[in-house]
Parts: sequence; C-alpha cells; structure tokens
Amino acid sequence: MNFGIGMIIAIGCVLGGFLAGGGHLGVLWQPYELIVICGSALGTFVVANPMNTIKDTGKATVEAIKGSSPKARDYLDILGILYTLMRELRGNARNELEGHIDNPKESELFKKYPKVLADKEMTTFICDYCRLIMIGNARTHEIEALMEEEIHTIMRDKLKPSHAMQSVADSLPALGIVAAVLGVIHAMGSLDQPPEVLGELIGAALVGTMAGIFLSYGISAPLAHSIKVTREKRVRLYTIIKQSLIAFMNGAVPLVALEHGRKTISAYARPTIDAVENETMGGGEAAKAA
Repeated sequence: MNFGIGMIIAIGCVLGGFLAGGGHLGVLWQPYELIVICGSALGTFVVANPMNTIKDTGKATVEAIKGSSPKARDYLDILGILYTLMRELRGNARNELEGHIDNPKESELFKKYPKVLADKEMTTFICDYCRLIMIGNARTHEIEALMEEEIHTIMRDKLKPSHAMQSVADSLPALGIVAAVLGVIHAMGSLDQPPEVLGELIGAALVGTMAGIFLSYGISAPLAHSIKVTREKRVRLYTIIKQSLIAFMNGAVPLVALEHGRKTISAYARPTIDAVENETMGGGEAAKAA
C-alpha cells in the first residue's frame, strides 16, 4: 500500500508541477522513447542475471508492492511451532519425533501452523536443525556457526533481486541519454522541416532524458530498496529460529528459549509475552480455528 501511495504522490507532483507551469501532458507521451529506454533496460537485465534471479525478481517485486513483510501472526506461528518441537524434543523418545521431522507435510504438529508449512525453505531449515539436535552429539557452538553461515547464504540469495533492480536503476539515466541522443540524431536529419516539427522532435528527445532519470530515481531505486527491506524482514524469521534452538540446546526450557527468539524481533512488531504464551498453549492458528 505504501508503494502505491508513494507512486501517486511522486507522479502526481511531477505531472502537476509540469501542468502548473503551463506544460501540456500530450508532449510527454513519447512511446518510442519509452521503448528504447525500457526495452534496453529489460535486455541488459536479462543479460546480467540468471533465470532463477529473473523469476525471483518478479516475485520479490510483487512482495514489495504488496508489503509482504512478516506480521504478528507470522511471528506467533514461528514461535508456536518451535515451542511444540522443543517440547517434543524434551519429553518424547527420538523415534516419536522422527516422523514429524522427516515428513513435515504429513505431520500433525506442522499442520497446526499452515503458514510455516507453506514456506518450504523455512520448514526445511527447522527440520534440519531439529534433526541435528536429535542426534545428540553436536556441539552448540558448532550448530550456531552452521546456522549463521546458512542464514548468511539465505540472505545473500534473497537480496539478489534487490541488487538486480538497483543495477537497472543505475543504468536507466544513461539509457535515457541514449534515447535522447537518438532523438537528436532524428532531429538533425530533419533540419529541412519547419520549426514546429523540429521543436516537436527535440522535445521528444528531451523527454527521453527526463524519463530515464525519473524511472531510475522515482521508481526503480525505491523499488529496489523496498525489496531489500521486505526480504531482510523475512530473513529475520530464521534468526528467531536460530536463537530459540540454540538457547534450547544450552539447557533452557522451551518457554525461556522462545524468549531468546522473541527478543530478536523489532520492538514495534514484537508480540507480547502473554500473546506468545496464549499461542503456545493454544496449539496454533489451525487448532484454534478447528
């Protein structure tokens, strides 16, 4: 929603200021200039990135526009499934938990938290480290180092769309100049035309420069930053998992271990202790709905 409001303000002020100064909006409609700028930007984007990054950039763009950052429900779901698993690890035999860890899609424990189960990468992350804890001979500092390395890798992969979009933003002003130069070349080839025609051709060329700069600093760069912020917030969920499981390995009871994870959540989004206790005792969103 913020993205839409911001774009309305930015575009509205640019066009409104142009109109207030006596300009005519029809002059700004230069589709061939936009084809040169946007087409070349798309081409260089495809050249510079592998297909999985291209696809992920589309997904990340939708997430940024929709504002798909973790909400209170997401944090409670993560803390809820962690509490359930740590309680099982603490009180039940290994073979009783293996089925849940090896096949989370069929696990009644995971089915209580459908949003967590829907995120395959996060579910795998949780199951992998619960499996290591079940083995029993892994040292806490080794597991912590392994988690930090994996989270670093996840963060690097998740931010590739942001870097790709920022590269496009950096190139757009220069591509706008390319469009402008082509427009000037066209104008120079029409010097035998009347001043009205030459003025229109030169105006079209200048629109290319303006469009490249605006598309860069007014749309692509803010979108790249929004993708980065959204993805960083999503990766913070892995830190919650890490802190909670490490505290549990160090001997903390499940509720205390959850506090280690809860404290890593930003204060403005952090659920209260009471909310976490109600969640863990209630058995998850799906269980409450049932």
